[in-house]
Amino acid sequence: MTETTDQLPATISKESPKRQRLWPVWLIALLALALAIALALWSWQQWNNHQAVQQSLTNLQQDTQQLEDLYGDRGSQQNQRIQALEQKLAAQRELIATQQRQIDHNARELLEAGNRTRTDWLLAEAEYLLRIANQRLMIEKDIRGALSALQAADEVLTESDDIGVYPVRQQLAREILALKGISGVDRTGLYLQLEAAIDSIHQLTDQALINSQAPGFIAEDGGDSSSENGSNANALAEGWDTFKTTLKQVVVVRRLDEPVKPLLSPDQSAYARLNLQLMLEEAEMAVLRGNQPLFERALAKARNTIDNWYDASNARVMALSNTLTELADRNVDPTLPDISKSLGLLKERLAGRLQANDEDDSNARSSGETEGNGGDDS
Repeated sequence: MTETTDQLPATISKESPKRQRLWPVWLIALLALALAIALALWSWQQWNNHQAVQQSLTNLQQDTQQLEDLYGDRGSQQNQRIQALEQKLAAQRELIATQQRQIDHNARELLEAGNRTRTDWLLAEAEYLLRIANQRLMIEKDIRGALSALQAADEVLTESDDIGVYPVRQQLAREILALKGISGVDRTGLYLQLEAAIDSIHQLTDQALINSQAPGFIAEDGGDSSSENGSNANALAEGWDTFKTTLKQVVVVRRLDEPVKPLLSPDQSAYARLNLQLMLEEAEMAVLRGNQPLFERALAKARNTIDNWYDASNARVMALSNTLTELADRNVDPTLPDISKSLGLLKERLAGRLQANDEDDSNARSSGETEGNGGDDS
């Protein structure tokens, strides 16, 4: 027992370990948590501030854009107003310049008018009459008006004492003779005749149409079947003869000499009249314009329509056809002579007189200056 006890290991004294101090760790953790919370709050505040700054910047940009648009519109409006004012100013300047030129022209005209003689006025009047004559003939094709204007111009030139108008009067005599050799066109009379023809078309009824009744029927002559019986004929024979005569009057056998055209409807009849009216109105236009081919073509179509659609035996249709045939022979565009040579000669004479007057004025001024210089020398 003793040996056994001696061989046992020595006993170890059990001492309780010392507690580790953990409060610094908790303190650090709390500090770290507080710092994290502070950083989170600071970041959240900074983010809110950033968002507010961004919103402010956006609002400022919008306000700036609105201001730019507003000032841009106002600037464009101002530019437009300035351009409009500049255009008005330019127009006013042009008007002032035009009025100034007109005043200068009137002043020169008045100055020249004071220097003109009675012959100059007569020549100017003759030039005006010759212009009127050319206008009447070339534009209006009024032969009578042109002839009257030429004769009036010749009478005015007769009153002038200028011997230089002899070539003008010689050419005027030729032109007057040429106009007298042309047969005048009574356009007013032709127009009124065509208007009367149009009125007669409106008065045509359906009875004047060819197809208003079936043409070409000729009654068969059944011969005189009445037999002259003597006073001794019996009553039965007389009754039979009376029956046959009455039957022949009721039943008539007709023969067709030509094919029957279908009857026209009221619309077709109105169309025929309207078509004919349009052709005659086309002829009126040709008369006013002096277009001979159009005039002849329109009347030819009108006569062809009358021949095809209307009954030639009708009195109104016959009168209308004869009138159109007579009008077709009229000449609405005669060959017109050239009457502008006399006007050209008179213009040359006026230019020569004006040049001669200018030379006389310049000579008079130069002679006056020479006399003035001679007086100063003396």
